[in-house]
Amino acid sequence: MYEVRENPYPLLPRERLELLGAERLSEQELLAILLRTGTIKSSVLEIATTLLKHFGTLENFRRASIKELKEIEGIGPAKAVEIRAMIELGKRIQTTERKRYGQILTSHELGMSLVDEMQDFEQEHLVALYLDGQNHIIEKRTIFIGAVNRSIANPREILYHAVKNMTVGLIVVHNHPSGKISPSDADQLFTQKIREASESLGINFVDHIIVGRGNYFSFQEKN
Repeated sequence: MYEVRENPYPLLPRERLELLGAERLSEQELLAILLRTGTIKSSVLEIATTLLKHFGTLENFRRASIKELKEIEGIGPAKAVEIRAMIELGKRIQTTERKRYGQILTSHELGMSLVDEMQDFEQEHLVALYLDGQNHIIEKRTIFIGAVNRSIANPREILYHAVKNMTVGLIVVHNHPSGKISPSDADQLFTQKIREASESLGINFVDHIIVGRGNYFSFQEKN
């Protein structure tokens, strides 16, 4: 629970950050620095606390829309846009901390990078990663957006680009907008069909990864 407490330090958040480092500041203080100014009724620290308290968790705050942010007293259109920009920039910085593409070294590294990228998608996305013999990604292609079930009867488009790229290895990825990562019966059937179709063309089917909220499921890891 967020609340405004009397600050035992005589320094403002900006001064505290410069003196002590960002890691020593509270979430309210960090947000107050980004908001910069308060209103006649509320200090910037009070607005930051109200904002965090309203959404309850940092995860909810991260997902807040501009419209939802503007509903908070003291957050106008400009501040709402700035907050969304800050959240998106933080997300991209977090993503670049992991080796996203290039050469795939571990399924966990790839899986968590895909979580960063795909966990907020509101529709299912089916993505194919085409690999060379050293697990370098030749191409990353979104096959379609919608219900993954339709791919069960027709993996042709996935394999068309595999052949076109002279692919040695193939990884397919899709997300669950529900946030859950447990594979459905349709996911199991899809995995079996795309594996068989790949192997018939001499392509190594490396993995099928399901992306959920903050985590992923890897058929390769489970098998």
